[in-house]
Amino acid sequence: MNYVIIVAGGKGLRMGSDIPKQFLLIGGKPVLMRTIERFRQYSSELIIILVLPPAQQDYWKKLCKEYHFKVEYLLADGGETRFHSVQNGLSLIPDDAEGVVGIHDGVRPFPAIEVIRNCYKTACEKKAVIPVIPVVETLRHMNSNIISETVPRDEYRLVQTPQCFDIQLLKAANRQPYNDGFTDDASVVEAFGFDITLVDGNRENIKITTPYDLVLSEVLLQQTNTEKTDSPEQLTSSN
Repeated sequence: MNYVIIVAGGKGLRMGSDIPKQFLLIGGKPVLMRTIERFRQYSSELIIILVLPPAQQDYWKKLCKEYHFKVEYLLADGGETRFHSVQNGLSLIPDDAEGVVGIHDGVRPFPAIEVIRNCYKTACEKKAVIPVIPVVETLRHMNSNIISETVPRDEYRLVQTPQCFDIQLLKAANRQPYNDGFTDDASVVEAFGFDITLVDGNRENIKITTPYDLVLSEVLLQQTNTEKTDSPEQLTSSN
């Protein structure tokens, strides 16, 4: 059995909004709902676990009623850090469970279905998989003396989610004591001594963090809807 833990604990500070960024609207629907729907679109059998801070759960449930959101999911409390939030999500998965669990940012509503599929499929064999995209801009490294130098961008990748792992591996890795080096789930598994496999992500899979990201997401949503309308499957079914 496969799972996805969708972590949504943002406060929207960089958005300049009183509303947490996962609840802001794109295309007239909260970001978080679109993220959950994307994983349900990937698989009707995937067990979805949503991790939300307790203080946000009543508001989320209100939104679900308002938007008639019917996708089934399990709900876990958000923790002090992402690491602890994932721990809380993992606690809803049976200790003897076998399969793959993905960890995904609640404010990434545009992972390509093929990327999701490839992450889960590859994790069945490699056990620890993350999607990445190339760096397309020039990078400069700055040291403590504010001196900078160009670094070779082809040696770097931008990391996305879902990050997918063998369930037992991630459960074991998350029993480690927390440290500040745990910037994502791959770093937790690496600290446990396990290598990470990289697969291709998709550039549209942005993390909505700033007002610009929100504007861009509207364009991406419109593009996605256009592609669905123009797809051969849609054209065939309408004839």
